[in-house]
Amino acid sequence: MTKPVCPVADTIERLSQIIAGGRLEPARCRQRAEEILKLMEDVSSGRGGPEHIPAMALLASALEEEGPDDACRKTGAMLTSVLAEHHEVFKSHLDTQICPVTDCARLIPSPCQMACPAGIDVPSYVTLIGQGRDAEAIALIRKDNPFPWVCGLICTNPCEFMCVRGRIDKPVSIKYLKGFAAERAMSDGLYKNPEKAPSKNQKVCIIGAGPAGMSAAFFLALKGYGVTVLDALPVAGGMMMVGIPRYRLPREVIDREVSMIEELGVEFRLNTRLGKDVQFEGLQAEGFGAFLIAIGAHDSHKLGIKGEGEYPQVVDAVSYLRRVSLGDRRKPGQRVAVLGGGNVAIDAARTSLRLGCQEVTIIYRRSRSDMPANEEEVEQAEEERVCFSFLTVPVEIVGENGKVTALRCVRTELGPEDQSGRRRPVPIEGSDFEFRVDAVISSIGQRVDPKGLESLEHMAWTRRNTIKTNSISMETTVPGVFAAGDAVVGPATVVEAIGGGKRAADAIDRYLSGIPQPKMRTVPVRRNRLDFIEVPASTKMTLQRPQMPMLNDERRRVTFQQVELGFTENAVREEARRCLRCDVCIRCGACVDICRNKMGVDALQFGYLNFDHREPTDFRVTAERCILCGACAANCPTEAISMADVGEERILNLCGTVLNRLKVERCQVCGKVVGPERYHDYITRRMKGITPKSQKGVLCLDCARETSARRHAEMAPPKLTV
Repeated sequence: MTKPVCPVADTIERLSQIIAGGRLEPARCRQRAEEILKLMEDVSSGRGGPEHIPAMALLASALEEEGPDDACRKTGAMLTSVLAEHHEVFKSHLDTQICPVTDCARLIPSPCQMACPAGIDVPSYVTLIGQGRDAEAIALIRKDNPFPWVCGLICTNPCEFMCVRGRIDKPVSIKYLKGFAAERAMSDGLYKNPEKAPSKNQKVCIIGAGPAGMSAAFFLALKGYGVTVLDALPVAGGMMMVGIPRYRLPREVIDREVSMIEELGVEFRLNTRLGKDVQFEGLQAEGFGAFLIAIGAHDSHKLGIKGEGEYPQVVDAVSYLRRVSLGDRRKPGQRVAVLGGGNVAIDAARTSLRLGCQEVTIIYRRSRSDMPANEEEVEQAEEERVCFSFLTVPVEIVGENGKVTALRCVRTELGPEDQSGRRRPVPIEGSDFEFRVDAVISSIGQRVDPKGLESLEHMAWTRRNTIKTNSISMETTVPGVFAAGDAVVGPATVVEAIGGGKRAADAIDRYLSGIPQPKMRTVPVRRNRLDFIEVPASTKMTLQRPQMPMLNDERRRVTFQQVELGFTENAVREEARRCLRCDVCIRCGACVDICRNKMGVDALQFGYLNFDHREPTDFRVTAERCILCGACAANCPTEAISMADVGEERILNLCGTVLNRLKVERCQVCGKVVGPERYHDYITRRMKGITPKSQKGVLCLDCARETSARRHAEMAPPKLTV
């Protein structure tokens, strides 16, 4: 597939060629084109402001209308067309400081930020945490995610999957750093809400108090809207509250972050189901100008096997976890089978152990490596002595006298790939057997429950039974009604729902403000470019990702106490120092190329820069080979690598990692700094006579020239006079 081209970078290249070709005459025409080129370069490098686009449009119009020849007029017309057609792209570069196509070097985003569904500026908040500025880190996170503490405990951390540090050893523990900072900021009383915008005197109604709905409520309230959130549950939080067990996410964490949203003036109407307790027409009569449907996916798929609907001991995992979360702590049975391989199945199994079940077995039709559940969750379940039966498919629930007695299953083997790309389990003939169980919990997937939305008869639905929306504006087919979260994408993660809620809030704001909806997908925002944390190369290489301290296994089996105990402060600060600052270093390899192939020094062993063919990385090698010539720093397009004289030392630095430092020498005549001895030796070998060593010692270039000229004059024969 052809890589998209950034209109900003492409226009800069086209305009540069036109100017270099000398086709723009007279000088006034060429000057205007050069001014436009400079403004575009500002946009491409992150130095631009809101006035740049109208300024470029004005100059382009002048070229088009007043150009003395066809070349000027055609150039002006081309620029006018580009600015009109790609206005959103230029504005996005200015607003987000990110080039999503990655053609503008200084605006290339970090992989971790691009992987985050909420678009959080990960490198910036990790750096703030490394500097001990936890409250500032949380304030930065909440520009994109109102639930940093929740996500610091239960996020599926896709950012860590893309972390470049993982190409060296292990990814930075981004999730747990966020959780630590949120807890510390909350404990210190520094977890604050941003300032709200003045009231817009407009109201928005949100159906669903889950992560998508409450995220939208948070951002809309900050924009000055009056927000009311309805939910059928007796508590706010949605699946965060009734789908994630307390040993993973304590209720107090959710309550504290929900209360922060309430402080913004958001009204919650709980125990209120749309279509039963309140009607859509009644809400319209209350004066709400827009609606967001964020009802989640709280219904479950059926097993479709014999005996499923005949016994009360057969329950779905979503209902089961909801019941336990709301205070019903009765155990489902002594021997429990949990059917499924996702995170919900793991949660149901570990919850059953804590309720006193003697034996809990997860039955999954594929192999362990195919399980969609997080590996950490699976390992913790194994530590708690949850049993697993892989390559096993249930075919019938057996019982007598109204009670489950067994689960009849067949063994399988993996066959060809199915539509999901995984190998399809194929039953093995004659492998039937029975599990002796007295309760069965099914966890084979969730779906949207459409009850209550019947009055929205013009709302379109997809074949997957999710609400059909415009993927960019989140608009449904009903004017003024938007949708986000699992109701749109199907069962997903908390952070994905948060990202959907944030996009929906922006779309609702545009709708109520009469602003056209965007045509391009939302681009994450680079919130800051912070100073680097200085770390010696040896420390950068030897720091290891810390192990999460855990509650002991025996206590985990009998209590809902939080399992992960959290990092110590020292571990958090040290872990943040492992970050490679990929918001600045774009991993282009220009430094390695110039050092290895142009200078012939080969001092930069940065194997992690090569994504396809990873080689060894060792920052410590640089100090052994580097001559501190500065060629790498001079050719770095983003100033990620730099060289500077500090006192009597010359220091080479890569995003805070000190790669080399050598004592500089001074000119013995004028005292000017002339670089380290290792660099002089290199120059002497390559270009003899440039910086000669005399009896006076090392000379700078000016003094060396003066000395050479004086020697030349002394050696010249005397002039004859007549």
